Formats: sequence, C-alpha cells, structure tokens
Amino acid sequence: MRDITDVFLNILHQYGSVDMAEAEFKKMINEDSELRTEYREWCDAVGSSEKNGFLDFCEEYMDSQESIYDTLNDYDE
Repeated sequence: MRDITDVFLNILHQYGSVDMAEAEFKKMINEDSELRTEYREWCDAVGSSEKNGFLDFCEEYMDSQESIYDTLNDYDE
C-alpha cells in the first residue's frame, strides 16, 4: 500500500495550484477504486471528511511550508 500523502504531494507539486491538484485528485479517485479506499481510510484516520480531506491536507502543507520561510526570515533579522 502506498502512502496517500505521497500521492497528495506528487499531485500538488505536479499541478502547482491547489484547485488544479484537487480536480486531478478527484478524477483519480473516481477512476481508481483502490486509491479511493485508501483515501477514505486516510480521512477516517485523520478525522477529515472525504469532501475536504485533500484540501485540508493541502492547507496544512502550505502552512507548514510558509512557517519554514518565516523561521528563516526570523533568523535573518
């Protein structure tokens, strides 16, 4: 079984925007029942809804990336 978050990151990096990545991810889970099952299990595990799970992940990931840069900027000052 693959790590679903790796799939999320690959899609996000490939498409560069959350909107486009979300559209591609929705397409993928509609076409791949194994991926859809993994996604449902992941949503249950993290307490997210299937409707917003991918977006919640993207938001958290983007926030973590911004905090890295904030930390670096604090160091420069």
